Amino acid sequence: MERRQRGVSAGLLLLLYQISQVGLQNIPSVTLGVLVLNIFLFLSPLRPLSEVCLSVNEAVHRKNWQRLLLAPFHHADDWHLYYNMISMLWKGIMLERKLKSIWFAYIIAVFSVLIGIVYMVLEVLLVIILDDPSYERNCGVGFSGVLFALKVLNNHYNPGRVTSVFGLPISSKYACWVELVAIHFISPGTSFAGHLAGILVGLMYTMGPLKKIMQACAGGISFFTEPDRPRDYYSEYYGYYPDYQYRAPRSYFDYTGGLTEEEQLERAVLNSLNERDFGGGTHNYGQRPYGFWFPPENSEEDMRRRRLRRFDR
Repeated sequence: MERRQRGVSAGLLLLLYQISQVGLQNIPSVTLGVLVLNIFLFLSPLRPLSEVCLSVNEAVHRKNWQRLLLAPFHHADDWHLYYNMISMLWKGIMLERKLKSIWFAYIIAVFSVLIGIVYMVLEVLLVIILDDPSYERNCGVGFSGVLFALKVLNNHYNPGRVTSVFGLPISSKYACWVELVAIHFISPGTSFAGHLAGILVGLMYTMGPLKKIMQACAGGISFFTEPDRPRDYYSEYYGYYPDYQYRAPRSYFDYTGGLTEEEQLERAVLNSLNERDFGGGTHNYGQRPYGFWFPPENSEEDMRRRRLRRFDR
């Protein structure tokens, strides 16, 4: 079937404007890649929505497992894309910088598939509990399930914060649950099971075994970064110099001795003259103090000798 391309719409234009306001140079690589992929598939979807949406009936009974990969990256309309990608933009910037790009990409890939699986399990449970087979035919698309999982991770790595959910201050610990219920009542057409699946997968990562399983699976790949280990400028040296201890950086006064730029330049010239023995003094081969070195004050006799030497040259 021929793919139907979509035109540029208001939601997409507003999304592109928001991205330009942030600046491409300020968006980490994986986050930017996810935004580009979703926008591209919105403008030029691989298949019609009815052929990419995920449901128990299509994925399990008809064995269309490729929908696990396609459904998260397709959106119903431009505003569906806009709200999801704006959320991805801010969550991605915060989490990717903390977890590093390789691990964040790994999380996105695993979550995208796993949330689809949990979503279908929830739908099957609803069929059993409510004795309503229509839940098997509920078909969902969009990135919102992954976003709910990333929200759980963001709250885990940034605890104790207060966030606003529809104008109400809510502790970040409970914000995802409040948002889950609020969105379901405000927009009944949204997938409650899909959003809940995202929260559950996020909790499986932060409180369950998922993180350890992912680490074990990635253990043989050397360029994966351990997300829990704090990394800073000096972390590269810890493995080579185990006895190295971090020292607080010196203040500007320690480096300059409190001198102005003109006084620093004058001292530097004097230091250079002394090192070249223009002053007739003896060299001090001992270790000088760190920063600018202040030579001893010259006596009148030393000054006279220096002038005579200059004339002799």
